[in-house]
Amino acid sequence: MMTISEAIKTALEFENKVYNNYQQAQQKAKDPTGQKVFKTLAEEEKGHIVYLEHKLEEWGKSGHVTPGVLKTAVPDKEKIKQGVKKLAERMKTNQDCSAELDLLRVALKLEEETSSFYNQMVRELSAEGQTFFARFVEIEEGHLAIVQAEIDALTGMGFWFDMQEFQLESE
Repeated sequence: MMTISEAIKTALEFENKVYNNYQQAQQKAKDPTGQKVFKTLAEEEKGHIVYLEHKLEEWGKSGHVTPGVLKTAVPDKEKIKQGVKKLAERMKTNQDCSAELDLLRVALKLEEETSSFYNQMVRELSAEGQTFFARFVEIEEGHLAIVQAEIDALTGMGFWFDMQEFQLESE
């Protein structure tokens, strides 16, 4: 079983890998909305890296880690589904997005691996570690949903949906 310190270090490896992938995808994407989606996800992952680095430092000083506020720009699964439905109603033509689809499929695989790691940490760590990593599980579920929704939108309609298709704030 991993210690909390080892889990945070491993989480940093996952987050850096995903962050680097989104940065590269943003540069490779030709579609402006696709670039924006990848940029938003890259910024989100960068925030996770900064947060985890801070928490690793906290652990080193005190031997404890307190869950702080970890915000996300990605809405919950239901809002993502609503956004895709709105897009489907508006869009009827197709465009070639094969390069972006390949980038999204890589992103989906990385998000699945990261999500699996966080779920494992919630199952296996002490109560303190479980509490700490529980928020990451929620956020990663949102990342998985948004990447899958983008794949679904592109394969079904040939259009990206922008995260502004729905309100990010809780109503």
